[in-house]
Order: sequence, then C-alpha cells, then structure tokens
Amino acid sequence: MNQRFRITRSMQESPVEQSISLEECKDYFASQPDFSYSRVLIIQGAESTMSIEGDFFMWKYADVEIPFRHYMGDVYVAISDEAVVPKMIEIATDLQADVVDG
Repeated sequence: MNQRFRITRSMQESPVEQSISLEECKDYFASQPDFSYSRVLIIQGAESTMSIEGDFFMWKYADVEIPFRHYMGDVYVAISDEAVVPKMIEIATDLQADVVDG
C-alpha cells in the first residue's frame, strides 16, 4: 500500500492564501517540465479498468506517470516510488506549503 501525503497551507498562519487554488496549480504545473494536466485518472488492473474524475497533474517519471491531485484547496500524492519524495518537497516549497501525512 502506498503512503499518501497532502501538500497544504492549512497549518500556516501566514498572510499567504490558505488554500491552493486550481488556477494556481494549473499555472505552476504548466511551468514544470514533465507534467501534464488531466481531468481523468485511469487505473488499469489485471482484470478491470477504473476511471476517476478530478484535477490531476501527471508527473512523467521514467516509464510511469505519477498523479498529483488537486482537491479542495490541497494537492495529494501517493508515494509509489522514492523519487516522488524530493519532487513532492520541491512542489510544496514552490507553493509555500507544508507536507503532511494524509
């Protein structure tokens, strides 16, 4: 099972906007190499395929795409590979946000 993390500003008491807006994410991720935006995440299993609607910023790493999902003012990511950790920290730093478990 992958561990899930949340990039959030909800723990900050700064004058920075508390929530991370979808527009802010779109602008930020558009400026980042190896990212693309998708309204649907498709997960293919051995016996089935599942589609999840939402706002996903897909990071192309090696031969896989790792979804960063914007949801209700935060960005969520599951750690499926150790390479995700420094990328997640970089994104949180750029967005002036914190990383929390969950």
